[in-house]
Amino acid sequence: MTLAIDTGNTDAVFGLFDHDTLLHTWRTPSQPVAAPAHYEAKLRLWLLEASVPLSSIRATSLCSVVPSLTPVLRTMLADLFGTEPVVVGPGVYPKLPLEILRPSEIGADLVANAMAAYTRFKRNCVVVDFGTALTFTTVSATGKMLGVAIAPGLKTAVRALFANTAQLPEVPLELPTSALGQNTVHAIQAGVVLGYEGLVRSMIARIRSELDGDCLAIGTGGLVRAISTLQNDFDEIIPGLTLTGVKLIGETV
Repeated sequence: MTLAIDTGNTDAVFGLFDHDTLLHTWRTPSQPVAAPAHYEAKLRLWLLEASVPLSSIRATSLCSVVPSLTPVLRTMLADLFGTEPVVVGPGVYPKLPLEILRPSEIGADLVANAMAAYTRFKRNCVVVDFGTALTFTTVSATGKMLGVAIAPGLKTAVRALFANTAQLPEVPLELPTSALGQNTVHAIQAGVVLGYEGLVRSMIARIRSELDGDCLAIGTGGLVRAISTLQNDFDEIIPGLTLTGVKLIGETV
């Protein structure tokens, strides 16, 4: 079995694979100040509950966009399994079948998304990842990363309103019945949720136009199903795509 970890600014997501099958996914808040033992205790508990012995895990790989947390998780994995994990970053990119745009700048999670999409489809793809940030990563049929677009994520947008205004509450991410909000909660939902519906559709359409219409749209991320009206805009929705990319990078290098 293989363990892959995708660490974002909000959560660290652990995925356990048996060959190409994602058996288990576990999520915990990213805590850069936590010691390796904090994450080791969580992982041991999850594996115990899933009846998975530590000895069955033969390889580990790590993707992190939180620099202060990367060495914490790297140490935890090395101590627990006795071997260094593959860490997604510029040091391993030359070994991948991808032509990576600005290797020293691009987020490791975006490379993982491109790796998974390219490996699976071998076609022009835009991966729309609904996380702390809303990202659009486009990779060509030949493995060239063509570009990235980044916007604040859904929760990030709502929290920004909540944090920077005196009277606006933090609201649930639910699709309102109308764009004409009749109270404060519905007004925020109309502006953010319906606004992001239009943002995602517009970006997919623009990217496809720049590629002469030849581009699959793949949805992923923890909030990929938050806007139900977008589900038919994607050729496929693959919640575990980033973890799959992290695993594939680990196997490739």
